[in-house]
Amino acid sequence: MSLLLAAGAPAAIVVSGPRIVSLAPHITEMVFAAGAGQQLVGVVAYSDYPPAARDIPRVGDAFRLDYESMALLQPDVVLAWASGNPREMTDRLVDLGYTLVRLEPRRLDDIPGQLESIGALAGTAAEAAIAADQFRSALAALRANAADLSPLRVFLQFAADPYFTVNGQHIASEVLALCGGQNIFADMPLLAPTVGLEAIIRGNPEVILATTAADSDGSFTGWQNWQAVAAVQAGTLYTVDPDLVSRAGPRLIDGARQICSRLELARQKLQAAP
Repeated sequence: MSLLLAAGAPAAIVVSGPRIVSLAPHITEMVFAAGAGQQLVGVVAYSDYPPAARDIPRVGDAFRLDYESMALLQPDVVLAWASGNPREMTDRLVDLGYTLVRLEPRRLDDIPGQLESIGALAGTAAEAAIAADQFRSALAALRANAADLSPLRVFLQFAADPYFTVNGQHIASEVLALCGGQNIFADMPLLAPTVGLEAIIRGNPEVILATTAADSDGSFTGWQNWQAVAAVQAGTLYTVDPDLVSRAGPRLIDGARQICSRLELARQKLQAAP
């Protein structure tokens, strides 16, 4: 594996195994889950899980890098987010001599395989295999349970001004399906579209899930004015942790469990309604 042609003083961080830089928070989580967290010498902004990730030097964010900081860290490999990091940024890293690996878990089944790939790259294959097997087992259990669930029409609200959601190709929509949820915007052509209030009302969701830790930011402000919407009428508007359902890493299983608990509450409410 090639080593970065670094400029400046040698990096102060000493690690055992390949030195890794992660260019996305969910990749940082995957590296830790694969048993290679101690080999991370650089991460980007918002890499805050597990807590140990907060102490790792920042090299910028998912869209802009500090190339001088990157050079000082002397990574052996840079793990990039294929669809999230700008192509011109990752191409420049390759031109500068970095060994770049692009990762893109588009489906839930991709995650355990990518954990294993990171483990093979980092020399932590045994730890990665355990994490991958745990993910596969949990995913299989959720899929088995979903077969017995009554379907519910759901609006996944990632932002409220304007309304921002995802289509059926997004991994969050697959997580929703594990809980018997049907994304009302599954057929939209864009992966992450903005949608109008009129379109949401036409979709008449039975449940609205907003990706916020709590409703302190007014995620549901104004919905009470639209009692014709099934979710508003039934009071089935819930929040979910954005990090658990937006980051394509091992914690998507926890996000699925959270969504499943919300949808189960919604089913109970809807069944009890007159």
